Amino acid sequence: QVQLVESGGGLVQPGGSLRLSCAASGNIRDITLMGWYRQAPGKQRELVAMVSNSGTPNYADSVKGRYTISSDSAKNNLYLQMNSLKAEDTAVYTCHYLTAWGTGYWGQGTQVTVSS
Repeated sequence: QVQLVESGGGLVQPGGSLRLSCAASGNIRDITLMGWYRQAPGKQRELVAMVSNSGTPNYADSVKGRYTISSDSAKNNLYLQMNSLKAEDTAVYTCHYLTAWGTGYWGQGTQVTVSS
């Protein structure tokens, strides 16, 4: 089992920045892929960014150049640096860990609201 707890969400003005954190505990030895998803009201959940054990990140086109995903070497913490935030970035952001066996774990989510 893996437990994930996000933090760092909040209210920010357009153009501002936030850094989300996801603290992982439990059996993370077999984790091969980590990612951030978001879900805005009335919309489906979408993948925002992910990073594999190789360290190569991938981003949704809508956040490329603005968001940066990173983790510590032990995979205990996953981060999402969000810059130049827009109103359309408003959503609940959730981290996800995937094991080599195909088992996925989700955090509870953290609200990000971009508004003036």
